[in-house]
Amino acid sequence: MTIILIILGIAVFFFYLSNSASKNHKVKQRINHKHKPRFETQKAGYGKWIGGGLGWALGGPIGGLLGFYFGSMFEGDTKTSKTAYQGRPYVSGRRSTQSGDFSVSLLVLSAAVMKADGIVKKSELDYVKRFFVSNFGETKTVQLMQVLKDLLDKDINIQDVSVQVRSSMDYSSRLQLLHYLFGIAGADMATSDSEILMIQNIAGFMGVTTADFNSVKAMFVKDTESAYMILEITPDANDNEVKKAYHKMAIKYHPDKVSHLGEEVQKAAEEKFQKLNAAYEEIKKRRGIN
Repeated sequence: MTIILIILGIAVFFFYLSNSASKNHKVKQRINHKHKPRFETQKAGYGKWIGGGLGWALGGPIGGLLGFYFGSMFEGDTKTSKTAYQGRPYVSGRRSTQSGDFSVSLLVLSAAVMKADGIVKKSELDYVKRFFVSNFGETKTVQLMQVLKDLLDKDINIQDVSVQVRSSMDYSSRLQLLHYLFGIAGADMATSDSEILMIQNIAGFMGVTTADFNSVKAMFVKDTESAYMILEITPDANDNEVKKAYHKMAIKYHPDKVSHLGEEVQKAAEEKFQKLNAAYEEIKKRRGIN
């Protein structure tokens, strides 16, 4: 009888331990579940803005520079590292440019221009921040500015990056990139020769024509012939040639040309179109054209 009681006692003791362990496990699960969603939501949100609209920029030189951020998109993947995309092959050939492709190309090339004169000015950072806030909102701007600051510490091969952009991005989007880069260079109201040279090299590697480069440049670097340069004509052009040039450039610079990049970029493209209109109005006023 004594032995039976001992056995029953041992059984009760182990049953109690087992039940207690099960309860502790459920409590831990509830705790983990309570804290996990916030962390996962943060990562999912971060991955959404940088990866949700990305296509060709995931590979090649741009993908290598931003590999760390692409890697952070993969939740719970301990094998993902900052070099996750550096080895990803880059396939040339025109593909559809998505909003994310444009944004990261803009970030990388912006960093190159800002470092061109050896000094990253607060006015340039402020210009970039204002642009992002007005076009992408406060939340996304915080993330974009963090990526930009990290890129400023990296060595950027502008030829490799620009050639990747040329191979994959449509021409109208490349012109919009160029317009934005001049905006950064002139953020302190004084565009340096080193910054202009950097943008000129980027434009050349991106396949932008000399005439189009000079047209966009004239929107920011003013002289007596800027209005004519914007329309890609010379002052000796007759009135009919002026009108034809305007209509040609209006088609080239129309904001609808970059509508596929989203409302934010299309909104920014309106500034370029407005400068074209202002140049045309200035020429008409000089000549007395109705």
